[in-house]
Amino acid sequence: MINKELQKRILSSIILLPLALYFISSGSYYLIFLTLICFFISIYEWNKMVKKIELKFLGTIFLISSFYTFYEISITYFWIYIFLICISTDIGGYVFGKLFKGPKLTKISPNKTYSGMMGGYFLSLIFLSFFMWLIDQIISVEWFIITILISTVSQIGDITISYFKRLSKIKDTGKIIPGHGGLLDRIDGMIFAFPIFYLIELTDYLLV
Repeated sequence: MINKELQKRILSSIILLPLALYFISSGSYYLIFLTLICFFISIYEWNKMVKKIELKFLGTIFLISSFYTFYEISITYFWIYIFLICISTDIGGYVFGKLFKGPKLTKISPNKTYSGMMGGYFLSLIFLSFFMWLIDQIISVEWFIITILISTVSQIGDITISYFKRLSKIKDTGKIIPGHGGLLDRIDGMIFAFPIFYLIELTDYLLV
């Protein structure tokens, strides 16, 4: 029997994921609009969550820098790639962690397990295959390495925000998304993954 909280989580995901993908794939003004909304909500949630002035300041600077890379990554299918990898890492971690449980990954976030971490990697590589099919490319060693890196950074972002939630003694960063909590609860991996991908893009390492 699925509990009410999980029902909300599934329903909101079914509604919001296609909507987000539509905004991303539409590009241009739609994408800028989506980015600005996410930016202001993230700033609000961060400053509401942390109490120390220096943390408010440093977090705000980080979010400004992170969302700047959202804007700078102008190629639509790169956006779709990062979005899919972060979402699949999150889903894989949640599902595999619930199914297989096992040793805890960190004390910062007690629900995180090694099985969840491996599940995040596994599903992100599945979604990499889907992404490569979308752009009519084959999986190269470069994209395999980048995907593992982005998935890892996404999980680090998740744990980092969990640390600050634990520090603030709260469960979620907000209540804007039914069943999920705040926006930062859902894009915590992305705000770390986008800057890393942007740095990779600057090196001309991508050959697509």
